[in-house]
Amino acid sequence: MTAAPAPRIDADTLRRLPKAVLHDHLDGALRPATLVELAETAGHTLPVTDPEALAAWFREAAGSGDLVRYIATFEHTLAVMQTRESLLRTAEEYVLDLAADGVVYGEVRYAPELMLRGELTLPEVVEAVQEGLAAGMAKAAAAGTPVRVGTLLCGMRMFDRTREIAGLAVAYRDAGVVGFDIAGAEDGFPAADHLAAFEHLRAESVPFTIHAGEAHGLPSIHQALQVCGAQRIGHGVRITDDIPDLAAGKLGRLAAWVRDRRIALEMCPTSNLQTGAATSIAEHPVTALKDLGFRVTVNTDNRLVSGTTMTREMSLLVEEAGWTLDDLRTVTVNAVKSAFLPYDERVALIRDVVLPGYELAG
Repeated sequence: MTAAPAPRIDADTLRRLPKAVLHDHLDGALRPATLVELAETAGHTLPVTDPEALAAWFREAAGSGDLVRYIATFEHTLAVMQTRESLLRTAEEYVLDLAADGVVYGEVRYAPELMLRGELTLPEVVEAVQEGLAAGMAKAAAAGTPVRVGTLLCGMRMFDRTREIAGLAVAYRDAGVVGFDIAGAEDGFPAADHLAAFEHLRAESVPFTIHAGEAHGLPSIHQALQVCGAQRIGHGVRITDDIPDLAAGKLGRLAAWVRDRRIALEMCPTSNLQTGAATSIAEHPVTALKDLGFRVTVNTDNRLVSGTTMTREMSLLVEEAGWTLDDLRTVTVNAVKSAFLPYDERVALIRDVVLPGYELAG
């Protein structure tokens, strides 16, 4: 007997579902109108100045299938994120956009070293972003849509300041910084080149994730986990290279390690399509990996650059990959379980916010 299809989840329900996002870049999440205004103030020339046309330009450039070109779009957002005032504004608006999207917990990442073209110091960059995030969280709570946002500081893997940025993450771990990451072009810039940063973080008990398994394959994931000691993997779509037959679910040793030790994969479906790491939403590895019991999470990566939201990512998975409400709850719980938060706070967030929200939707 053929099972009845799962009931369709309407757009309003999807928007209201409690969500958690672990992989999202602040400099890839500006509002188009804000970018236009800040660019005019900074004297920076944009490809177009109409906010809607600018948003379309980002989507087209990011959708080229070329990770290098995808990353190059950030020259425009970073150009306007070089002052205290611009960081305060973009951080506050980021939080309010999460709240409007139904996100109850988020981790936002950025590279402070890329925001020093003005006269800000590294600590001043971090403090401005934290102040903006705090203002956004206060406004969201006052509006009845509370959201908690932690920060990941990124070192750039093609430069030599990762140890310094790791020290910055340690210094601000009691002021809203919850972890560390390395970002930038993956292929040709191995994570192991930055072992000093990871050793310092481990010595100071600060968690970290590493971008791996997106533009480069299994060696990148292996190195991130077994050499550097990452607690999560950013993207990780290439872990399927170690599962020759996804349908049969026979895992290689690295894939088994990732699944059995509940290492979270921070998957970003739309972004992965844009960079060529996946071919379609319907065939994106996140579905097969979810069904095989991997701790997958769903993320936006870059809201402006990818033209997406958490609601949109979930909607695409429902419409094109057949996801159900149970699937969405699973990946949301996965994300909170893997958040760089104390255990008791994760448990409370799941028990008091996430699960009741899905029960109401069901």
